[in-house]
Amino acid sequence: MSPDDAIILRSGDATARVALHGAELTSWTVGGREVMWSADPQYWARSAPILFPVVGASRDGAVSIAGKTFAMPQHGFARDSVFDVVERSDDAVTLRLIDNGLARMHYPFSFALAVTVKLAGDELTIEFSVENTGGSTMPYQLGWHPAFVWPFLSHHKAGHEVLFASDKPRAIVRPNAYGLLKRSSVSAEARLVLDDQMFEQGALVFADAGSDAVTFTSPSGASLNIAVEDFPHWAIWTKLGAPFVSIEQWTGLPEWEDEPRPLKERPSAILLEQGDRRRHSIRLSVTTA
Repeated sequence: MSPDDAIILRSGDATARVALHGAELTSWTVGGREVMWSADPQYWARSAPILFPVVGASRDGAVSIAGKTFAMPQHGFARDSVFDVVERSDDAVTLRLIDNGLARMHYPFSFALAVTVKLAGDELTIEFSVENTGGSTMPYQLGWHPAFVWPFLSHHKAGHEVLFASDKPRAIVRPNAYGLLKRSSVSAEARLVLDDQMFEQGALVFADAGSDAVTFTSPSGASLNIAVEDFPHWAIWTKLGAPFVSIEQWTGLPEWEDEPRPLKERPSAILLEQGDRRRHSIRLSVTTA
């Protein structure tokens, strides 16, 4: 298969398309209706990139590891890497990325990142496995950056909401002009009514959100339900005027603008010991009106 190829999954009246480039979910239809953003470059030329081994920006586009500096693209390099097919069936596929010469230029660790996409009717599950195949402690962050059509099964953008599963108020932090996080005391309730003006200052980042699920609801009565395991942080983002909203799940946070630290010392980095593996998962389901 070539890097431009994709795997098509089918289950009942649902389909999904997973590209080898970035293991990116580029389409998910339920009952003939598209859920994912089309990656129109007029607004944003991606649909659902995987973020690894960092989430967001790093100071000066680089990370410090063992006293050395390594160039690190925003959101890491996995989204622009070609994954190999490990296993596939009509309704599921497992893709894998392992360290290679290009990855080592940015991240001097031996790793295996496996992504399994499973389709079951109106439900889609993405399972991530991160394995340390090297001989030293490996720091990493992982995120999923899916963009969904907005309006969602409706004719207008107005009236859409994002509802967190827990009622606790949660802090919102914002990126600065360089993508580093700014300190903030702004808080939000569990229910957010979406509008373009919310995103004039960039993404809404919910650090340690205290919620393992959110629901994206449409005024039509349709909803998209997102449940996670081992993703403590969430973010919501769009480009002004764009017909999509990205509801993101992160294990870690971008670097703080006032707290430069080596990758291993970032408070939200996961440290994986030699031979260890950690799993993270996301389950999505669509409810129609």
